[in-house]
Amino acid sequence: MPDHVHLLITVGVDISIEKAVQLIKGGFAFRAGRELGFSAPVWQKGFSEVRVENADAFAKIKEYIVANPVQRSLATMSVDFWYSSAHSTFALDPPPQRLKARQGMESVGIATAMP
Repeated sequence: MPDHVHLLITVGVDISIEKAVQLIKGGFAFRAGRELGFSAPVWQKGFSEVRVENADAFAKIKEYIVANPVQRSLATMSVDFWYSSAHSTFALDPPPQRLKARQGMESVGIATAMP
């Protein structure tokens, strides 16, 4: 999205969600500065967190994220939006074990980080 980002991530027991977001935002800001000439600040302070407790919530959040570019009129189909995990250039990891895919959710996953 041009003015925000949606992430559906799983953090390990050895890292907090705050630290994970700090690393994502910091890494992006560093590369945006080096490769695109952006200057600080790139991000607003803070973030919003929603914990995913079950497979149904996971599916609904993923559907919302995938539909967001179409809702914002950035693409006519989610798969056409270059910066979405719905685009065919992204490989998706399987959902976390505790959110094991139920019937019909085989294509649901988490985007693998880009190099």
